[in-house]
Amino acid sequence: MLKVKNLDVFYGSLWAVKSFTFHVNLGEIVSIIGANGAGKTSTLRAISRILVRSRGEISFENERIDNKPAHVVVTLGISHVPEGRNLFANLSVRDNLILGGYIFLKERYFRKIIEERLNLVFDFFPMLKERKDQLAGTLSGGEQQMLAIGRALMSRPRLLLLDEPSMGLAPVIVRDIFKIITDLRKELDLTILLVEQNAKKALEVADRGYVL
Repeated sequence: MLKVKNLDVFYGSLWAVKSFTFHVNLGEIVSIIGANGAGKTSTLRAISRILVRSRGEISFENERIDNKPAHVVVTLGISHVPEGRNLFANLSVRDNLILGGYIFLKERYFRKIIEERLNLVFDFFPMLKERKDQLAGTLSGGEQQMLAIGRALMSRPRLLLLDEPSMGLAPVIVRDIFKIITDLRKELDLTILLVEQNAKKALEVADRGYVL
């Protein structure tokens, strides 16, 4: 599903990722593990095209995407759950989710599509339905992570990029988050590329892993 060949990523003169080659097969959970500063987050940002200062070949379902802008990459079926979650703290849970479905804005049945996606997310995360009118910034860390994942699901992805989903969470919540990751593949037929510092947990759920 995803092929990355000789990926280099730069921040100014800093060479953050050097000649990284890997692939993700349809239906897999693949983990990228490594220490802080190894280039894990930069790799995901290059794939989703949030970072454009990169070189190398990135193909999704046999189509080159390394020359496409981020908003186009989302429409192709790739959603990115960023490190730190990056929610809109002063908006409600429901409004955060709706923003995840912006790619359907020009569709004739936009409202119907959004309601269908909201129902899917609420079925998967009943807690979000209970708090749909609550401000995102008032949620707990684990709840915010679920909201970030739910927002990514709104765009109907086939490949989900997850960046450090366990960061800053209590061990019992980390266990729940990793169960969610396996459930996403099983119940929604998602392919998942997971970046994680918790190597033990990441490799427990992954089919394969890469070390940076």
